[in-house]
Amino acid sequence: MSQPHVAILDDEAEIRRMLADALTDAGFRTSTYARATEFEAALKRTAPDVCLVDLGLPDRDGLALVHRLALESGATIIIISGRANISDRVTGLELGADDYIIKPFEPAEVVARIRARLRKSRPAGGTAGSVARFNGWEAHFDRYVLIGEDGAEVPFSHAEGEVLRLFLEAPKRLISRMQMQESLGGAAGESFDRAMDVRISRLRAKLGEDPKNPRLIKTIYGAGYIFLGDVAWR
Repeated sequence: MSQPHVAILDDEAEIRRMLADALTDAGFRTSTYARATEFEAALKRTAPDVCLVDLGLPDRDGLALVHRLALESGATIIIISGRANISDRVTGLELGADDYIIKPFEPAEVVARIRARLRKSRPAGGTAGSVARFNGWEAHFDRYVLIGEDGAEVPFSHAEGEVLRLFLEAPKRLISRMQMQESLGGAAGESFDRAMDVRISRLRAKLGEDPKNPRLIKTIYGAGYIFLGDVAWR
């Protein structure tokens, strides 16, 4: 199995060096960038498995970059930032980041978070493939796209894909908020709950659900969610 590739975008040379050294020692392949422009140019040539993105960039708004990555990239996106207030953390997760690590941090924590994220992004042992069929839709997790009965393609982000896969691997079973937190990672609390609400709302919209009476992703108030579709994997 090839080494997972981690792209590091941070304008502080010492942080880039520290993370690259720790990740290389842990068996990862790394590339580092000081500016968003060179990072985005590199993404046209290669597709990393994980992107570590600082929000305080000299040439680009970090949150806008995270949002674009979430929409266009299949990579796991982890924000690394000195912005510790809850509003920045919630916004980052709502825009599609998979995790948010506050500076200063220990490199070992970043390595552990990346490993945990990569484990969670792999198909479960009982899932045969990367394509799921349900209620007239196909979800292609290798391309991060939904395909409708008319052939139209609707892209989804890595973060939305994690939630969708969780539902599709456990159809017609209650999934509590606690189970979601345990399966998807991240600290439990207001920021996680709001991020899940946003991701589920976006998935419903992409599936053409009526927000007042969704057919597929049902909210069981005070308990969690149930996915009501019939699912076949290949």
